[in-house]
Amino acid sequence: MNYGILLTVAPISLMMPVSASATPDAPAAAPLAQAPHGSDIVTTGVAKGRDRLDSATSTSVLREAEITKLAPRSVGELLRDIPGILAEAPNGESIANITIRGLPLSSSGAKFVQLQEDGLPVTEFGDIIGASSDSFVRVDLNLAQVEAIRGGSASTFASNSPGGIINFISKTGEREGGAVALTAGLDFDQYRADFDYGGRLTSNLRFHVGGFYRQGEGPRRIGFDGQRGGQIKANVTREFTGGYIRLYGKYLNDRSPFYDSVPLRVTGTDADPKLSAVPGFDPTKDTLSTRALQSVTLLDENNQPILEDIRNGHRVNEQAFGVEGQFTLAGWTIMERFRYAGRSGGLIGPFSSLMLTPAAALTRLGATGGSFRYATGANAGQLISNPATLNGNGLIGIYNIRDRRQQDVGNVTNDIRASRVWEMGEASLTTTAGFYAARQTIDTSILYGVAVSEIRGGGDAELLNVFDSTGAARTANGIYAYNPLAGTQRRTLRLAYTVNAPFASANYRIGRVSIGGSLRYDYGSASGQVFGVELGNGRVGQVVRDIDGSGEISPPEQRVGVTPIGAPGLVDYDYHYLSYSAGINFRVSEPFAVFGRYSRGARANADRITFGAVIDNATGRLLIPSASYDPVKQAEIGVKFRRADLTLNLTGFHVDAQDTNINTSTGAVIARDYRATGLEFEGGIRHGLFSLTGGATWTDAKIVRDRVNPAIDGNTPRHQASLIFQATPQISNDRFAVGAVFIGTTDSYSQDVNLLKMPGYVTTNAFVQVRPTERLLLSLNATNLFDTRALTSIDEDRIPASGIVRGRVLNGRAISATARLDF
Repeated sequence: MNYGILLTVAPISLMMPVSASATPDAPAAAPLAQAPHGSDIVTTGVAKGRDRLDSATSTSVLREAEITKLAPRSVGELLRDIPGILAEAPNGESIANITIRGLPLSSSGAKFVQLQEDGLPVTEFGDIIGASSDSFVRVDLNLAQVEAIRGGSASTFASNSPGGIINFISKTGEREGGAVALTAGLDFDQYRADFDYGGRLTSNLRFHVGGFYRQGEGPRRIGFDGQRGGQIKANVTREFTGGYIRLYGKYLNDRSPFYDSVPLRVTGTDADPKLSAVPGFDPTKDTLSTRALQSVTLLDENNQPILEDIRNGHRVNEQAFGVEGQFTLAGWTIMERFRYAGRSGGLIGPFSSLMLTPAAALTRLGATGGSFRYATGANAGQLISNPATLNGNGLIGIYNIRDRRQQDVGNVTNDIRASRVWEMGEASLTTTAGFYAARQTIDTSILYGVAVSEIRGGGDAELLNVFDSTGAARTANGIYAYNPLAGTQRRTLRLAYTVNAPFASANYRIGRVSIGGSLRYDYGSASGQVFGVELGNGRVGQVVRDIDGSGEISPPEQRVGVTPIGAPGLVDYDYHYLSYSAGINFRVSEPFAVFGRYSRGARANADRITFGAVIDNATGRLLIPSASYDPVKQAEIGVKFRRADLTLNLTGFHVDAQDTNINTSTGAVIARDYRATGLEFEGGIRHGLFSLTGGATWTDAKIVRDRVNPAIDGNTPRHQASLIFQATPQISNDRFAVGAVFIGTTDSYSQDVNLLKMPGYVTTNAFVQVRPTERLLLSLNATNLFDTRALTSIDEDRIPASGIVRGRVLNGRAISATARLDF
């Protein structure tokens, strides 16, 4: 990684006297009852923190007390409760699909949305394949609040964030005290311990430290211990007259299961499908993972044999440290943020697998008219006489075991900005100028194997051996190949991305009117090498090899994937684009404001365009220069109302966007223009012990133009529902709280061809909190209380002849109990 100017800018802040932080901390004993609006100062995506009614932006805030009641088991689950945000979280604790206001969700990750920790991006690109930003964020007692800005100035106050910014803000020891929380799953296997503590060491020196550790199988039955690990974060802040300086660090070492598609039986029509579970398999509780398949031998990115542990699922490692400082100089307030983050890990497990009838599976495996025998378990070697009735569902699973190794997905980031308020009689002018620089490494590899299994829940499925009609084996110990079922698809990427961006803004305020504008100029580069047989020109991707060193060639050893490491393709190009945003806000009265804004931003593309028609891999140059970044234009107009017992926000929006991408499920190239129009609502009301907060977003989205498949022009983008909504009614005071969180969506299409519809759903989370003493809080939380089958995606675009589709489903009911001691 080339750190360049970043390593020279950050230490300057260590020598500067700076001002006290405005980052809010939760009190040592968090209140159970809270007014709908709470503190209404937002600092994310703006030049200076200001009251939301004085800002021409659409923002939301989740505070610690609200987050505790939600009891999210992942970032994706947490973000489902923020209006305007579509968050699909079926994959476990990471790789959530996140977008805002109708922006396309054509593949995986968070392409148009930037996730930040304490004002800096987690990863520069939110959709790195297998390493999306939410993979490296954990919700624990370190978290003070989450701020989200949708549209607006997100285009110009951060790079690669035209849709919005979601900022996870840490506690910094402003309040003395801490907490210890012990959590246990009541109907699933998980035990977790959280802690945090902060306060003052001296009159001008404060600190905070916190973290968690957990272990267990997790909320779904996988057959082994899939969750193990945790994190610790710490910071120390030195205050000076007019400023502060903060050093902080984070260590994350965690693993969690990755949940992929599960089989569902479907009848009815594409427009009105009837979905049900297949016998012996609960789609909200079971997965394709099994105790019979916990490791596999593959060739690594250097074509050397390695034994991979499938129990690792999605594993993440991060060691980060940073510096944040603020000081005043000649009337200017200067803010400096620097962070280095070393990140690695991987993602391994069944992915994009097939669930077929026995006859279809035999044909697919080149064994038409053949047979199956158990490869594992007590019945190993036994012939399955009637596979059509196996487990009551008669299904055979052909599992693509995808192993995405992440050698290095770290980054180094620096953001420095200076702001000043100029008093001009009855008016004031706030100006800001700054420079952002980042370096993102993407050094990853993808390996594959194929296993054959029965379809059975509880993590109890056994692997199967396949024999052709002559009795010749097609598998060994349940393994069919050391390569994917279709093609080769082994790839290695060794890439480095630079991002640089000067930016500036001005906001003029006179009386009740504020007029502001901002500019950002992003310029960067991509360089490195990619390896893969898809590059063509005689590259070899499959060989015969004695992978286990036994001296004999087994059937799967005739299908061994290799990476053509001697024939790299090049990536070497530059890009640049201008972003701008302008808005006006009118504070009509103390509780009421109206605003309007128009913005243009963009998202630079990264690893997803390195294979395909975009880059000439002989030279590294762009064959389609316009594909280096995808622009987004947004117009919004809104009203805001706030008083002590009532908050109402309503925003209308119009979005035009371009997307250049790869569908990670199908491998299809995506090159499209989109348009979306909608209305976004957020509000809250409180009367006595009762309160209700909620939100809803109505969206009308279209694929305006598809450059690869014009037949879908005018269609609705996949997964785009007309309406998504949230509602949290509760009864609470300082001693108890009881309530529910309802999150729902109307139906949407499984794929862009607009044939097969996915039914809408409403999930219900419930919570009860009791404080028997001032310092002790007892909580009972249930996610998806009614075990709703909430489908976020279906791989098929229509009902297949087999009547079986592959769907991704939110976790079923999971109930946990927590005892928290504040001190």
